[in-house]
Amino acid sequence: MWIVNLFWHLVKLSFKQQLAYRMALWAGLATNLFFGLLRAVLLIALYGQRSDVNGLTVLGAVTYVGVTQSMIAYLSLFGSMDLTNAIYSGAIGSDLLRPVPFFVYWMARDFGKSLVNLIGRGVFFMLLFRLFYPVIVPHGLANWLILIISLLMAWLLSFSFRYMVSLAAFWTTDVRGILRITGAVFQLLSGFIMPLALLPDWFVSLANLTPFPSIINTSVEIYLGTFQGVQVWNALFIQFIWMVLLVAAGELIFRAGIRRLVIQGG
Repeated sequence: MWIVNLFWHLVKLSFKQQLAYRMALWAGLATNLFFGLLRAVLLIALYGQRSDVNGLTVLGAVTYVGVTQSMIAYLSLFGSMDLTNAIYSGAIGSDLLRPVPFFVYWMARDFGKSLVNLIGRGVFFMLLFRLFYPVIVPHGLANWLILIISLLMAWLLSFSFRYMVSLAAFWTTDVRGILRITGAVFQLLSGFIMPLALLPDWFVSLANLTPFPSIINTSVEIYLGTFQGVQVWNALFIQFIWMVLLVAAGELIFRAGIRRLVIQGG
């Protein structure tokens, strides 16, 4: 029980810390809105006179753009250098002395920040986006509860993946190149850059061999109502399996990295 209380205490501290940067929050919201409107225009032009492509309507495609743009900051789609900086600076030494597992500590920090961004750059974004384009809105309490569960697992998947990549700092003096490469692959295979429904079947099959669609595409399709009945539970199950695998992989990489950690020559 004490570790749960400590976790939520860390989440609240991170939430308050992130909330202090209000100007950055609003600036990020404005940037997201600009690129969201630009992406929507491009997709509408791509459809031309067609009403749907592979079952995805123009309204669905525009909504897809809105939802993915609203998830950028919540899922930290462009990465974060917080953990790598802690490793490079040696601050990780104090993190390892805290009365909480290393993974849980950084997860709590990330979750607090993500909650602020979910509200400030997620919910508000969708409200503003609806002023420019009509969007699909889920109906019914059950649909919203399933969406919330999917979004929570999507966040944990995103964090676990970013955690693994950041731990590369144990083996390299500059991890930015790795972050950029993995970030580009992540955005492409997850369906962020383009809805997977609009891409060739062979590419979708390739993407589904990775955890990335479960981070973006699954939650968006649940939002759109694309999945029905058993499909919804299958999608959530796949998210859960990938979540377990990524958390386990991150723990193994952390244990391997910590054995080679040297701080202050000790």
